[in-house]
Amino acid sequence: MTHDAAPPGPALSRATPARTLLPLFLPSALVGAVVSLIFIGVSRLADQLKDVLWTDLPNALGIGGFSSLWMIVMLTTTGVLVGLVVWKAPGHAGPDPATLGLQAAPMALRVLPGLLVATALMLAGGPSLGPENPIIAVNVALAFWAGRRFAPRAPGELWVTLAEAGTIGALFGTPVAAALVISEALAGRQMRGLLWDNIFPPLTAAAVGSMTTSLVGHPSFDLDLPPLGDPGWADVFSALVIASAAAVLGMAAVRLFPYAHKAFSFLRHPMVALPLGGLVLGLLGCLGGPLTLFKGLDQVAELARHPDDYSAGRLALMAVVKLAALVVAASCGFRGGRIFPAVFAGASFGLCAHALVPSVPASLGLATGVLGMLLAITRQGWLSLFTAAVLVSSPSIISLLCIASLPAWLLVTGGPQMQLREDGSPMR
Repeated sequence: MTHDAAPPGPALSRATPARTLLPLFLPSALVGAVVSLIFIGVSRLADQLKDVLWTDLPNALGIGGFSSLWMIVMLTTTGVLVGLVVWKAPGHAGPDPATLGLQAAPMALRVLPGLLVATALMLAGGPSLGPENPIIAVNVALAFWAGRRFAPRAPGELWVTLAEAGTIGALFGTPVAAALVISEALAGRQMRGLLWDNIFPPLTAAAVGSMTTSLVGHPSFDLDLPPLGDPGWADVFSALVIASAAAVLGMAAVRLFPYAHKAFSFLRHPMVALPLGGLVLGLLGCLGGPLTLFKGLDQVAELARHPDDYSAGRLALMAVVKLAALVVAASCGFRGGRIFPAVFAGASFGLCAHALVPSVPASLGLATGVLGMLLAITRQGWLSLFTAAVLVSSPSIISLLCIASLPAWLLVTGGPQMQLREDGSPMR
């Protein structure tokens, strides 16, 4: 009597020796510190310019800083200034931002000054975009250049990964976000060694990047909302409904994105597309109010401080206007990322649910709204979960977010992404 041989199991990955990982610690830490300082420098420069443009200058002219007239003038002027940079700067401030995501290919160094200027002008001028995509692109290009120059034997991909991880750690003030994003990216690759062996260098960069930001920039994502108690069945139902509805609203913006991009592409010249985009953004700002301007993170904190001061209709309007502004800003040529504006749109939507049904806790509504919106806009599952959880410092929110993410993910997976190929078609 014979027995069939048992099928071979999966080959076990062999751990990487410590002597191989240890030499990577210092360059990883150095990259993390440098990319964080670049992020802090650009952010502080943009903040100072923002104060001049939106406070000092209108006060000197005797005009309200956030009057309808000033919002239209400033957004249109920002479009003109960024258009000039995109038109005249070497490399035209990088490729079409609609084609870029969190992962970036190294650019030529001559492109970076224009990209940095365009990013700072955008952050100060009020368009609804965040700093993440261009800052990651700048840091990747610098790290890749320095790595190839001073350590030519190391693979170029290492420096790209370190710069991306360090920047994400700096942006969120914690290495956890970078570790989750990297783990998600590695899931589809053939890895050599154990997962944590592969994560060790980028996690080092992310940890140093986040610590540098914390020590120098003092960021805070905690919105100081009332903590959520032990969840009940009503909370589970609310989380499922709000996250799924936010995902549907986010997907509406994603599906409009290629059409808006095509419309602005017909204008061809950046000195036409960007000023017109700025004008549209100014009109949207008049409709949605000052909170719908800028990248959105400070504005989320303002909403969270007084969630009951806004009616459900007002919050719904701000969510829709912010999404429309995100679509316009990202499609007309402004250099910026989509995560932070999506956070504001999701927070407004979730607080709208709280205003409609007061029994839904504000912290639950905000977190699940952000979760569903980010799943649709970014298609980054771990990043969406982490961001929604970190906004509400409540351990009980984690399980609700994990449950709510399941139907929301089913609604967005396989659909178009808010990132285009070079031919203008949406990625999937």
